[in-house]
Amino acid sequence: MSSFPALPGFYKLLFLHLEPISTVSPAFLAWIFPGAAWFHSELIPSDSPKHGTLDARTTMAIWQLANCYFLLGLISSLVFRAVRDALRHDPVAQEKIVRASLTALAIADVRLSLIGLPADIRANPLSWNPMTHGNVTFTTFLFLVRVSWLAGIGRKTYTTSSTVKTKLK
Repeated sequence: MSSFPALPGFYKLLFLHLEPISTVSPAFLAWIFPGAAWFHSELIPSDSPKHGTLDARTTMAIWQLANCYFLLGLISSLVFRAVRDALRHDPVAQEKIVRASLTALAIADVRLSLIGLPADIRANPLSWNPMTHGNVTFTTFLFLVRVSWLAGIGRKTYTTSSTVKTKLK
């Protein structure tokens, strides 16, 4: 196995394996089984789920959302593996690329978590279904772990933010 000092231990497990699986899986749920109608009905929890037929525009929007999930999973998985393999002996470069990727993902996490949930559902996590927990609870967890990585918690750091800023000028 290749050395990946920029993503040690738990960070490596989460960002190289678990997160890609968790972002690729919804794509297959929407594309194949249970399908776009199920996916659509699960986005916002309801006491009376409607798994009926969707019009063509809604189906296309759900499939495009699934493509976005798939793309995020592929980018996380493939980019981090490429960084690990191509820059095996350059932890500074590894860290700079991983920092840029995790920063972008953390910004997306903040924007994604609770957007679109009606206030009464947002305030009542006990009413959330697995899809909502995936979109809110797991995304919040990922955000906190990304921020921990960015803060250097639980890992050796190879650059400082002032070093990164100086080299970018």
